[in-house]
Amino acid sequence: MKMANFTLQHHFALLFLLATPLVAFTTSTPDDFLQCLSLHSGNASAISKLVYTPINSSYYSVLDITIQNLRFLTPSAPKPNYIVTPLDVSHIQASIICSRQYGLQMRTRSGGHDYEGLSYLSEVPFVILDMANLREISVDAEDKTAWVQSGATVGELYYRIAEKSKTLGFPAGICPTVGVGGHFSGGGSGTLLRKYGLAADNVIDAQLVDAQGRLLDRESMGEDLFWAIRGGGGGSFCVVVSWKVKLVPVPSTVTVFKILRTLEQNATKLVHRWQLVASKLPDDIFITLMLQNYNSSPNGTMTMHATFHTLYLGGADSLLEVTSSRFPELNVTRQDCNEMSWIESVLNFAGFSGEPLEVLLNRSSNTKIFFKDKSDYVKEPIPESGLEGMWERFFEEDPGVPMMIWDPYGGKMAEISESAIPFPHRAGVLYEIQHSTGWTTGGNLVAPKHVSWIRSFYSYMAQYVSKSPREAYINYRDLDIGMNNVIGDTSYKQASIWGKKYFKNNFDRLVRVKTAVDPDNFFRHEQSIPPFSRIVEF
Repeated sequence: MKMANFTLQHHFALLFLLATPLVAFTTSTPDDFLQCLSLHSGNASAISKLVYTPINSSYYSVLDITIQNLRFLTPSAPKPNYIVTPLDVSHIQASIICSRQYGLQMRTRSGGHDYEGLSYLSEVPFVILDMANLREISVDAEDKTAWVQSGATVGELYYRIAEKSKTLGFPAGICPTVGVGGHFSGGGSGTLLRKYGLAADNVIDAQLVDAQGRLLDRESMGEDLFWAIRGGGGGSFCVVVSWKVKLVPVPSTVTVFKILRTLEQNATKLVHRWQLVASKLPDDIFITLMLQNYNSSPNGTMTMHATFHTLYLGGADSLLEVTSSRFPELNVTRQDCNEMSWIESVLNFAGFSGEPLEVLLNRSSNTKIFFKDKSDYVKEPIPESGLEGMWERFFEEDPGVPMMIWDPYGGKMAEISESAIPFPHRAGVLYEIQHSTGWTTGGNLVAPKHVSWIRSFYSYMAQYVSKSPREAYINYRDLDIGMNNVIGDTSYKQASIWGKKYFKNNFDRLVRVKTAVDPDNFFRHEQSIPPFSRIVEF
């Protein structure tokens, strides 16, 4: 069924009051919910093996295995009434129908990387739809396309592509354990973004289950919903079962270098220069910059580490020609450069250099930490005085805890329209910042200290980043910038506080799509797109 055309002309105005239906959170027993699932999936014996409740011995292992942020892996964190691990579409459809029937919210989890835990936490009775079993990947190297189910990880997708071709890749993220479903839903950026854009820019079809339990593809869902699911954020519109993606050509040989400089090695001037250069280089070059504080001596003297990690789609000699002419200050040498295949560069950026490709098939990270992240977009270079102010604030935190990752834009990212998909951060952006504070000792007892630091640092950065709105990346979810009411109505004004930061003017179109496809607001969480009640004409 095609979505009705919901485009508004300029003479229309919105009554910006977002409606949320009254949901009675009914009390049900596990048997009630299981019977409902069995009825609507058509296979009672199969479905009973795919549902976990707190009385099951494996409930907590299934719940905890993909929770990536240890801040939320605590006994006091809200726990789901049920975890459903579907094996096919009928199980998803049944889960939606039965969750609606019993007044349960649904949280959909692909890889568990939601920075605020919204794919597995809720303050009201809820069900986790854990997509881990739905991770089939079918690569057609001749057609240069692939179908990938939402429960697959980015690493699994890369591995399966490499099985079929040494000269095809895909522009998704660096972390291999990230789930495809959430990653693509928010945009999905990685080392190929300057050449080919985001993961979502390269999605050409999808299969999803909507709030009524219908299985739809691109043709039957309509272009409005297809637009919304490619960058509008996960958990707002539907459950995407699988994605058809366009694979991209990569050369048989790429080059990687990783160069570290300290303040004593002129890092401040190099970082300043990087801002002027990185987004204007040929789109075959991606130089990401990582900034961390470091205890440089036994007496506690602090410095900054600036690490320039580069992927070049070509050989070392041609890379050196570019760096020597466009960024000579970095002083890249032939010894710094390592030629390899594209899939080997995936391992390199993920921190797995020299390990077998099969490491990409590991679904759970072995390096889980406690963390709080934020994001920014920079449109004017930060002056050296501003950088020095950053270093001073970094030195207030424990060594190795705070980190910034700066990803350069330009290239293809500047060519794609802000409204092509919901992700709006395009022309005029020099680079994206991921702010992070991550720690492994002290647990949640020290969380207030570290979270307070990153909030203070974020305030300091306001003078140097995008404004009106201060833009943010939905895949680096941050509830500090605003959130919906968990229960009850959410006004347009309240939702737009965070919505405009993630989506700018695309937020209004997302609200219209939401109203058309899920007016009852079944798919919801603290930063989901809410529907509005009606439209009035002047």
